[in-house]
Amino acid sequence: MVNLKNIVLIFAALQLNCVALSEKKAEVSPLPEAQKELHVGAARLDAYLPRLMDKNVALLVNNTSMAGPAHLADTLLSRGVKVVKIFAPEHGFRGEADAGEQVKDGKDAQTGIPLVSLYGSKRKPGAEDLAGIDWVVFDIQDVGARFYTYISTMHYVMEACAENGVSFMVLDRPNPNGHYVDGPVLDTAFRSFVGMHPVPVVHGMTVGEYARMINGEGWLEGGRQCGLEVIPCAGYTHSTPYALPVRPSPNLPNMRAIYLYPSICFFEGTVASEGRGTPNQFQVYGHPDFPKGDYTFTPAPMFGAKSPKLEGELCRGFSLVDRSPEDIRAEARLNLGYLIGFYRDFPDKDNFFLKTNFFDKLAGGAHLREQVIAGRTETEIRQSWQEGLEGFKKIRRKYLLYDDFE
Repeated sequence: MVNLKNIVLIFAALQLNCVALSEKKAEVSPLPEAQKELHVGAARLDAYLPRLMDKNVALLVNNTSMAGPAHLADTLLSRGVKVVKIFAPEHGFRGEADAGEQVKDGKDAQTGIPLVSLYGSKRKPGAEDLAGIDWVVFDIQDVGARFYTYISTMHYVMEACAENGVSFMVLDRPNPNGHYVDGPVLDTAFRSFVGMHPVPVVHGMTVGEYARMINGEGWLEGGRQCGLEVIPCAGYTHSTPYALPVRPSPNLPNMRAIYLYPSICFFEGTVASEGRGTPNQFQVYGHPDFPKGDYTFTPAPMFGAKSPKLEGELCRGFSLVDRSPEDIRAEARLNLGYLIGFYRDFPDKDNFFLKTNFFDKLAGGAHLREQVIAGRTETEIRQSWQEGLEGFKKIRRKYLLYDDFE
């Protein structure tokens, strides 16, 4: 007998994949008029090409490593730079792997350059991976949240470069969430790949500034420092709105999701869905047992979410897709109301937070979870962050390359 529910799910999945594939093909979009004078580090070829000529170069790049219509790897090869290796972070070199999916070693089909995965069994290059290499060039678009793993990969590669005498170059890019600093500062007892450093959830730094802080604060193993050079953006300040021309990862499809990500990502440490397996990742949230909310959705396998949480289950909750990205950006703060309100109305509070303690890793400690369970208000919770935030801001100022938002 034909199972009607399965037919509906299959049809939904096909629709979602069609949407995802069309979005994937249309990743690169024209920049807004206000960004025409902004140039990312990768576009400033005269500032760094002379350093790379006649050198053996490895790239730490992904699908966001674009300067206009061309990928950095293609640009460097066309200019005669000897690119001998590519290190692939989470989601892979071409950005096609699921979140959390292991990325395999191999060769890039388009260039034939050897690929070394740094998201799987190995997250730090070994001496053999760096043998004969003069420069490692990092060019990846970050979104400014502590738990976005590209900065963790950057840390490990900087550490390996420091240990093996290899120079490290960051081609800087704007931070779309670089206009504020917010959230609890990580307790290093909870250090993990989704939070390696004592910084708040939203650190307000570009990857170039962040690399300077990793080096300057002695956060690499043994307090080492790598030979670091940052090629800054031109025409950027921390108050500059920046619309990403390429999606930074499969589950951040638009600027609304990017602005909401630091707040909605906390749901990944709970039983609730954060929208993976829908076209509105990090813009909707819900659960089959949630008794309130005016929005329903059913997660299904799709690009970027082969096995989404609560797959095939009708979830009830809330949608934020009608909120304008500009309004969300203007808040310039984490919004704990989504999490606190959902927990308050969830019927099975004992099982709301995952038993893996992943929430604590995302939050950088147990305190936020304990505060939510205790019924603390958002104002009370935010007040508890302030001392840590003020201390971090003093450290942060030492490493800024651009005019700040304050």
